[in-house]
Amino acid sequence: MTHKKLNLPQKICPVCGKPFSWRKKWQNCWEEVIYCSERCRKNKN
Repeated sequence: MTHKKLNLPQKICPVCGKPFSWRKKWQNCWEEVIYCSERCRKNKN
């Protein structure tokens, strides 16, 4: 049986405008995640 990641929560990055999905590394802070990557976080201005 394969694991399908179809039902993961998504957010829209305010910098690049692209959707990004929940990742296991964000399981404890998903509510606080705003940017999809370090590149977007550094280029937020």
